Amino acid sequence: MTARKAAVATLDRVPRQYESIQDAAVRAGVSVKTIRRRIDDGVLRAYRLGRIIRLDPMQVDQAFTPVPSWRDGM
Repeated sequence: MTARKAAVATLDRVPRQYESIQDAAVRAGVSVKTIRRRIDDGVLRAYRLGRIIRLDPMQVDQAFTPVPSWRDGM
């Protein structure tokens, strides 16, 4: 099997999942405006296909950063 066919076969086995801005906002518990701001700030990367804009859910999850507890001297 050539490298190209192997790459295509790998992609077929694990399809990438995307979500709309609206779905990302609902799942993350934030507003659509917040998601759009994070895209504009460069925190989130948006993917366009024609007029459709989608986000990688893993990138949305990674945009959240842990906050130290109040006991840790915040």
